[in-house]
Amino acid sequence: MECLTDQNKTNDFYVSVLKTLNEGNIPYLVGGACMLERITGIVRPTKDFDIHVRHGDIPGLFAFLDAAGFRTEMTFSHWLGKVFQRNNYIDIIFSSGNGLCRVDDEWFAHAIDGEIFAVPVRFCAVEEAIWSKAFIMERERYDGADIAHLLLAGAPSMDWHRLLRRFGAQWRVLLSHLILFGFIYPGQAHSVPAWLMHDLWMRLRDEIDGPAEDSPLCQGTLLSRTQYLYDIENWGYVDARLSPPAVMTAEDVERWTEKALQKD
Repeated sequence: MECLTDQNKTNDFYVSVLKTLNEGNIPYLVGGACMLERITGIVRPTKDFDIHVRHGDIPGLFAFLDAAGFRTEMTFSHWLGKVFQRNNYIDIIFSSGNGLCRVDDEWFAHAIDGEIFAVPVRFCAVEEAIWSKAFIMERERYDGADIAHLLLAGAPSMDWHRLLRRFGAQWRVLLSHLILFGFIYPGQAHSVPAWLMHDLWMRLRDEIDGPAEDSPLCQGTLLSRTQYLYDIENWGYVDARLSPPAVMTAEDVERWTEKALQKD
């Protein structure tokens, strides 16, 4: 994988963790820049390495890596852990920062085979990759270009029904990315099935034609952990991360927000 070149000591750490997990038959999927390269061919050198696992597999995975001489921590209890060796680390992801995109059995059922430095691995499928990236709309980071590239590369074999089901009640977010895809690649706009666009437009039309909803909910916090705090703290809106399908507690939100504000 070209995304992991020119950082030999770090790459050795990544490979050693992958080999250790393989030897222990610990289920995991590779995401991040390496997944993007596997699906789209786009090379984006990265200092980060992402592994996706099911939440229920975390205790066994951590115990196995600790016994192998690595150091592990549960960084954020609602979505992220880490494994360390000296100054290097790997993100162990079991959900998303907004608490929506939890890793489940379907991630593994549709994973893509491949390898990293001759180590056999499985990569996240394009549908789950799009779903988990679609909500990242921070002031300093927006994953829309990744999604456009994943749609472009994955359209011919995409399970569009599964993608739609993944978004559920957040279908407007999917629609927004599909509209932008047609803007970015006008010659490829018809790669998105007509039935899907009609389905989403019908949902939108039904909402527009239906009765106005008097809701105090702000779903902006599902897109950015800082940019809609004013709405919650000063305008009386309810944080969507604190109600289903998100799985965050008030403590999760506080710790996740505090970390973000430290970066600003």
